[in-house]
Amino acid sequence: MSQIDTRLKELGLELPPPPKPAGNYVPVVKTGSHLYVSGMLALRDGEITHTGPVGESVGVDEAYQAAQVCMLNSMAAIHQAVGNWESVSRFVLINGFVYAVTGFAEAAQVINGASDLVSRVFGEKGSHARTAVAVNGLPKGSAVELQVTVEISG
Repeated sequence: MSQIDTRLKELGLELPPPPKPAGNYVPVVKTGSHLYVSGMLALRDGEITHTGPVGESVGVDEAYQAAQVCMLNSMAAIHQAVGNWESVSRFVLINGFVYAVTGFAEAAQVINGASDLVSRVFGEKGSHARTAVAVNGLPKGSAVELQVTVEISG
């Protein structure tokens, strides 16, 4: 068992099966030493776990949890693409989108759900640049969507 698998188990987390694309795209593109993960929704077992908008039907704490679901889906797609955690050199960038009411100013707190999770699991390799943006809608009404870029070796 890898150090990352052990850490996930210690945190009581289990990676879901990677979500299947909902359109004409692939879940992960590898180019050079980077993986670009397509937008991942707060999806579990084919169902959206948290539907927005945040600040109306979803609170910040619930949306924080939605960001964690998105990150687990992103991690599952990364693992499927590379086959092992040792190939992941570092998380480079997380672009976070929060379906929210007009004027919502707490997108950064919501996307902390993803950032906190990846930092707890990957340690220093989980340190990343980030964007957190509030928008007026996301696919399937998901409260959060993430795009993730990681650097890989080999």
